[in-house]
Amino acid sequence: MPRPELDALGVRYRRTPTMAVGRDVYVDTRMILRRLEELFPPSEAHPALSSMETAGLAALLNKFTIDASVFTRAVQMMPSHLPSMNDESFVKDRAGFSGKGSTLHGGLKRRPETIAHMRHLFDIAESLFADGRDWVGGTEAVSFADLEGVWSFDWIISDLEPPAEYFSEALYPRVYSWRNRFKAALDNARARAPKPVSLKGSAAVQAILGADFSDEGPPTVDPNDPLKLQEGAVVQLFPMDGGGFTHKDRGRLVKLGKDEVAIAVLAKTGEEVRIHAPRWQFRIQEVSAGPRL
Repeated sequence: MPRPELDALGVRYRRTPTMAVGRDVYVDTRMILRRLEELFPPSEAHPALSSMETAGLAALLNKFTIDASVFTRAVQMMPSHLPSMNDESFVKDRAGFSGKGSTLHGGLKRRPETIAHMRHLFDIAESLFADGRDWVGGTEAVSFADLEGVWSFDWIISDLEPPAEYFSEALYPRVYSWRNRFKAALDNARARAPKPVSLKGSAAVQAILGADFSDEGPPTVDPNDPLKLQEGAVVQLFPMDGGGFTHKDRGRLVKLGKDEVAIAVLAKTGEEVRIHAPRWQFRIQEVSAGPRL
C-alpha cells in the first residue's frame, strides 16, 4: 500500500510491501507470504509452493538474501543516474530507513567493495545448481525456496545494471538461467490468474476500514514468551534491520507468539486496525509511560 493510505490507517511502517486483509495489515514480505499460504491452501488448481522438504532451504535462502547482505549490497549497487537516486523525497525517505547520517549516494563510495562482496554471493548461488537441477530445492516445479532466493538476483540483473565484466550470463550461467525460468513461471501464473480490481487512495482505505478482521480465532499472547509481556501492554514495534529508526508503530499488544506479533492501532477516523509482523528482526519494546490504547 502507498504511504498516504498507510498514514490514514494509522500505520507508520515504512518498508515495502504491505498487505491488508480486512482490517489486518501485514508488514514485511516474510509475514505476507506466510499469510498468503494460509489464505490459499493447496488444491489441484493451486499447488502448494512450500513443503516440509523445502521449508528449511527456503528459510536459509531468506536469511541469505536479507541477513547475509544480498539485498543490502544490491542497494549499494544502484547506479547514480537512476531517476529514484535523484528524487529528493525518495532519498530522504531512504535516509530514514537506513539510519542517521546514511545516504544512498554514500553507498556509491563503497561500490568496489560492494562488487567484491556481491561476486561471492553470486558464486554461492551458482554453486547451488552445480548438479544440473532446474529449481533450487530439486523440485519438479518452482517452490517457495526459489521465491525466497531468486528475487534479489532478478532485481540486480533486471534493474541495477551490474557491470558486465563481473556479472553476466557467461560468468554465472546457472544464476541467470534460474532467474529466467522463474520469470517464465511468474509470467505463466499471471496469465492464468484473474485480473485484480484496482483501488486507490481513499477508496482503498474505506474498503479496509469497512471490513472485519480476517485473522481467525481470538488473538493470544504467549505467557511463556521470553519478553514476558502481557496482553494489552502498550508497545513499540519496528524492524531492526532498517526502517525503524524514524518510523515506529505504537499500539496495544494483541498477539505474540514464536513467529508473529500483532498490535492494535487506531486509524485517523477512529477504527481499530491490527498490524502483524514477523518476530525475526523485529523489536517489541514496552512503553513505560502513556495511556493505554
